[in-house]
Amino acid sequence: MIRKAAVLLAVLTMVQMVMAVLLTQWSAGLFNALEQHSMSGLMTQTGLLALLFLGDMVLTGWHLVVKRNLQIYWRDWMTEHVYSRWMQAGRHYLITHLPGEHDNPDGRIAEDCRVATESAVVLAHSLLYSILLLIGFTEVLWSRSGVVTLDLGFAAIPIHGHLVWIAILYSAVASWLGWLVSRPLTGATNARQSAEADFRASLLEAQDNSQAIALIHAESCERHQFRELFRRIRVIWDAQTTAWRNILMFGSGYSVLSMAFPILISAPRYILGKISLGALMQSAQAFQHMTSALSWPVNNAGGIAEWRASVERILGLLTALENVDEELAKAEHLIQVKNSDRQVLAFHDLSIVKYDGSVQAEGITMEINQGEHVLLTGNAFTGAKLFRAIAGIRPWGGGMIELPSQGRLFFMPPRPHLPTGTLRNAICYPSSRRVFTQEQIEQALRLVGLEHLIGQLDREENWLHTLAPAEQQRLGMVRLLLNRPQWIFLQEAFDSLEPEDEERMLRLICDQLPGVTLIAISHTANGSAFYSRRLAL
Repeated sequence: MIRKAAVLLAVLTMVQMVMAVLLTQWSAGLFNALEQHSMSGLMTQTGLLALLFLGDMVLTGWHLVVKRNLQIYWRDWMTEHVYSRWMQAGRHYLITHLPGEHDNPDGRIAEDCRVATESAVVLAHSLLYSILLLIGFTEVLWSRSGVVTLDLGFAAIPIHGHLVWIAILYSAVASWLGWLVSRPLTGATNARQSAEADFRASLLEAQDNSQAIALIHAESCERHQFRELFRRIRVIWDAQTTAWRNILMFGSGYSVLSMAFPILISAPRYILGKISLGALMQSAQAFQHMTSALSWPVNNAGGIAEWRASVERILGLLTALENVDEELAKAEHLIQVKNSDRQVLAFHDLSIVKYDGSVQAEGITMEINQGEHVLLTGNAFTGAKLFRAIAGIRPWGGGMIELPSQGRLFFMPPRPHLPTGTLRNAICYPSSRRVFTQEQIEQALRLVGLEHLIGQLDREENWLHTLAPAEQQRLGMVRLLLNRPQWIFLQEAFDSLEPEDEERMLRLICDQLPGVTLIAISHTANGSAFYSRRLAL
């Protein structure tokens, strides 16, 4: 679809150029008729204008539709390409621990992909149109220029197509001046996009942590942070305003001069009677079209700067994603995760280190057999990193992790991810809602004490902000009961519940999933009776 839309847009652009040439020819015929006081000529030109009017209307409408279709097709492809690379094999998590230009991936995917594709279509179309105008009107302007003799006293030099050479020199000088004026805009535009993304990310972070902020009355601190981030936007905005002011001042003067300059340089030939009034006006219009085409970089300096900034931000994210494997290869120590031919989870001389190389745990060697319940004690943060290493998304360290040959591994973080949408979809996530029946979902909700949510299964809501933390953790338990895994990893998954409710959840796991292997990180003493072994980190 992208290729077809691009070809059709190119064809329509060629027709637009033909229409522009026809309009200049019509203008020449009109002014010739006026100069000759020809009423029949005037009526002929009026009829031609009606045809050109209808043709231009149809062409403009089709051009808009095709251009917008190309923009959305390309944006669809680009956006899917970027978020597919980002949301793959834990890359979205790993790059947060690696250096590189990959901050605010949400803005790069949502906003920069839009700007990069939409602006690219606009710029590419205007560039093609300018090239076609240059080809078409150079011939017109050359034919209308005739031959001008430059008398140097000692020699007479005939100059063919003098208006063409004047137009080239005029545009070259204007383009050079415009480039100098527009240079500061590129840096200011890039800086503003980064500042806007940081401000938006801070607002989203505050929204996600609104309860914690309210509990400690930290609103004034958040407002101060918002103010500082927006002050940065203001500073960059002023720099961008200055750059835009200089560009617009230059562009305004350039447009006024471009309107009068071609008439002034062609007027002597008209006054001397060498060309007609129609030829004068056609020369002026051809000169304007030609200089406009040659001045494409000047006229599109702002759009080019914005497009370039967005492209660089997208490339920064893609480069960071491509460098994940390369950065991991540079690491001195990496954890090896391998599948076993046994039904055990084994750690062989396992060590966990930070990205900077500092050791957090080392010398972990043990085997967890199927059906065992193991409690991780000591540093909960190190335990969380151990879980991530088992999941294969945190490779920094050494030694080897041997995964069981059979059975599904199920990780329960402190807060389950509840995507916005219906409650049914949030419960079934990441599986399809068709995987579990209504009866299975209702039974699981009753078992965990959420029967009051049965009537809201098809209600669309932002459940992360609608449900209390304890309800969210119970929904994580619902997912566990529906998926029925054989290996369960609990990372403080019930810390928002009362101690007796946490004990009830653990007993429910034992009753509903007999023979399951349970590895947990927990600070409460009530659940210790459910674990037969302990691993101190």
